[in-house]
Amino acid sequence: MFKKTLLTLAITGSAVLVMGAKAPEDILDALARKTNNAPYLVQSPQNRMMMPDNPAYDVAEEGAILFKTPRGPKNVSMEKCDFGKGPGVLEGAYVELPRYFADAGKVMDLDSRLAYCMKTLQGFTDNDPAVKVKHGSGSDVMKLQTYIAAKSNGMPWNPPLNHPLEKAMRDAGEVMFYRRSGIMDFGCVTCHTKEGARIRASVLPNVYKPDEWTKAISWPAYRISQENVRSSQHRLIECLWQMRYPNMKNGSDASIALISFWTDAARGAPAILPDLKR
Repeated sequence: MFKKTLLTLAITGSAVLVMGAKAPEDILDALARKTNNAPYLVQSPQNRMMMPDNPAYDVAEEGAILFKTPRGPKNVSMEKCDFGKGPGVLEGAYVELPRYFADAGKVMDLDSRLAYCMKTLQGFTDNDPAVKVKHGSGSDVMKLQTYIAAKSNGMPWNPPLNHPLEKAMRDAGEVMFYRRSGIMDFGCVTCHTKEGARIRASVLPNVYKPDEWTKAISWPAYRISQENVRSSQHRLIECLWQMRYPNMKNGSDASIALISFWTDAARGAPAILPDLKR
């Protein structure tokens, strides 16, 4: 039901979402065929079966309403927010994040750019629940992120590296990815640079293989084990917790640097949005 809603036009002539010619599960199937059924891509047949009825579609539909509704002290909609392709233009914007925004003078990912626009355009503050509550399917932030990201489904990851700060952020993320530290002497490199690596029964994605790595970084995604849609920032916090690192601040330069690097590592591979994961 959800997929049909998202892939077809409504009677009014407007679509809730325009997700491209292929559904997320079709993109995953094509990648599996291309990689000769890479273990990471085909390890969850049950998840694949549930993808057409992904609960994230409901969250995206709510995000579409929030995006177009005037809100906040200034009573303005998010349609005036520029995510990199012009005010209100969402198609292909997410796969080109993080990127440098001149109005803010910094490199931003979707989470930080969304918060910036909610504050500058709509008048919300950091303490307003609309901005402050970052995680969970019921949060405004997660609804908006899921809607915006779905507009890039099937498009190749292509974060710009033209501005010096974009390249600096990506390079800083690479250093952090390969750095081992903490009480367990872990780093992202520990789990994500080996062929066939596992944690218990789970096959881990390899950063050197874009056609696998794209599924790893395709967030927002519905986490079946948590019964919530989660973002890239949430996934990053979870990874650091598993490595026994101190928590990283949501939307910090450090978090955006890591997301910059991992997005660049998937360059050219199609995004699967929204995804459904274990």
